[in-house]
This record gives sequence, structure tokens and C-alpha cells, in this order.
Amino acid sequence: MSTISLRLSEDENKLIRSYVEMNNLNLSSFIRDIVLDKIEDDLKLDEKRILKAKERAKQEKTYSHEEVWDMLGI
Repeated sequence: MSTISLRLSEDENKLIRSYVEMNNLNLSSFIRDIVLDKIEDDLKLDEKRILKAKERAKQEKTYSHEEVWDMLGI
């Protein structure tokens, strides 16, 4: 198992620790879950962007190299 440390101001530290205590949470689990949720959300956004781009690509007109040569007069 690995450990990651981070720097917080005293106010941030107090806020996080108060929140965790009030909600009867484990600090490590809370932070780990928040970070992993953020990564998962970002990956979903990337997946949605890729799917939208694929759909747009399907709707775009494509040309064969012969058609392009004809358009260019080659």
C-alpha cells in the first residue's frame, strides 16, 4: 500500500477534519473516494467527447482520392 501526502492550510485542514468527523467518515477513505470519483468523472467526459466526435465524423462527407484529384483539376 502507498501513501500520498498533500499540503493544506490550517483552515483547509480544520474544515476537512470537521466534515469527516461530523459525518463519521474515515479520512483516508473519504479523500481516496473523492479523488477516484473525480478521475472517473473526467474519464466519462473524455468518453462522451470521443463518442460525439465519432458521431460527427460519421455525418461528414468523405471523398475518395479520385474525387479530390478531380476537384483540384489534377
